[in-house]
Amino acid sequence: MSDVNLAYTYNPDVLNCLANLSSDEVFTPPEIANQMLDLLPEELWHDPEATFLDPATKTGVFLREIAKRLLAGLADQIPDLQERIDHIFHKQLFGIAITELTSLMARRSLYCSKYPNCPYSVSPFADASGNIYFRETQHRWVKGRCAFCGASQEVYDRGPGLETHAYAFIHTKQPEEILKMKFDVIIGNPPYQLSTGGSGVQAIPLYDKFILQSIKLNPKYISMIVPARWFAGGFGLDSFRDAMLHDTRLKVIHDYPIASDCFGTGVQIKGGVCYFLWDRDYRGNCSVTTHCGNKAGKTETRPLLEKGCDSFIRYNEAVDILHKVWEKNEGKFIDLVSSQKPFGLPTNFSGKLKHNENDVFIYGNKGVEFYPRNLIMKNGNLLDSYKVFIPRFGSGSDQFPHTILGRPFVPKNPSACTETFLMIGPFETLLECKNVISYISTKFFRFLVMLLKPTQDALKKVYSFVPMQDFSKPWTDEELYAKYGLTAEEIAFIESMIRPMELDEEEKDE
Repeated sequence: MSDVNLAYTYNPDVLNCLANLSSDEVFTPPEIANQMLDLLPEELWHDPEATFLDPATKTGVFLREIAKRLLAGLADQIPDLQERIDHIFHKQLFGIAITELTSLMARRSLYCSKYPNCPYSVSPFADASGNIYFRETQHRWVKGRCAFCGASQEVYDRGPGLETHAYAFIHTKQPEEILKMKFDVIIGNPPYQLSTGGSGVQAIPLYDKFILQSIKLNPKYISMIVPARWFAGGFGLDSFRDAMLHDTRLKVIHDYPIASDCFGTGVQIKGGVCYFLWDRDYRGNCSVTTHCGNKAGKTETRPLLEKGCDSFIRYNEAVDILHKVWEKNEGKFIDLVSSQKPFGLPTNFSGKLKHNENDVFIYGNKGVEFYPRNLIMKNGNLLDSYKVFIPRFGSGSDQFPHTILGRPFVPKNPSACTETFLMIGPFETLLECKNVISYISTKFFRFLVMLLKPTQDALKKVYSFVPMQDFSKPWTDEELYAKYGLTAEEIAFIESMIRPMELDEEEKDE
């Protein structure tokens, strides 16, 4: 041991280590916390009156990194180091922990002691909490659900000693009463979602509630890092998306379509993550930067909503491509796509294994089964029509390029499908079906789908940007690139994002 040169011994930041533990509870790496802090005005670090709140503190990384900046920025105004430390920790930095454990972690990060009233704290407090607030909070049950967060009473009405996941900041109508003060900056990485209980039941988003509660407090600045699936709305997020995309105070967005590019290897969050700066006194367009791998794409300052569009276009490179598509003013492919459960059959539908004369071919996640024609109660008039089936769930890859959609196919008639598939059609001829499949297989088609598909789910709405074509002929990417006048740079971007789709031989145009 005496031969070891401690100056060159690897000494990792423990908060970097914690940030890579799992995707269940995502901690913020110090590097990302500092990138978020870089969005704030420099003068804040020289203002002894500026106050900061992390309303969902876990490791305390945001408060720790803010403390470093204030210690440097206030050196001239408060020359004595201990006096400066005490001023910053007592009057400027505040946190609301999400659990008792994270309150201890945050105090240890900030005060160098999990109990700041002990001799080891770098800034002594009169009590064991310091400015890191934690109180056991209860859900408010109304008809089996929490009135604040939507948690299931069956799942989360737990006994003493078990974590209830009732977060103090969002379980009140008066968040200003928790710490009884105003804040200049609210910053953090809030809990993302909460299980609603039951197999296959979609989790309730929580991060939107933290953001809206922060806006309610009316600070000068808000910066949070959250899942990016709110860009396209979805379960519980449509009204939040609408409010955010119409809020001209949203000044900066940094977007990571692949979450591991932000949080590190091993973290998977479908649809990626983003962090943003909300500026109370700003009105205007938003600066948008998309990060892929270790590099950032081009930054564009643009409206969050393009004219006539109700979804956020996360890739700057895609905006001009969409404008060229919209200029053609063509019909919409979405008009051919069915809604979920096109024949009324659920995913867990079980048919017969043996085929009888009046049975229909049923395509589902078990393969092909059979069912009496007269028992198909929805869209029975389409059983004999030419049509295309495509999986409801697309590619689950978290890396680009990927295929975006599952492989489409022409079913054998008479046919129906469970909600495992969507139906495209109907068509007059088998040739039209094959030509539709040629169109779906193009990178151009799947690129437009990708812009509205933040998760694996590929329901009808993800086809909203796809224009209609003449299906008396097959289509190739080269024809589509030429038709819409795409530049070499735009073509290269599409090619970098979308992988070729391999079709079964019988689905190819002969």
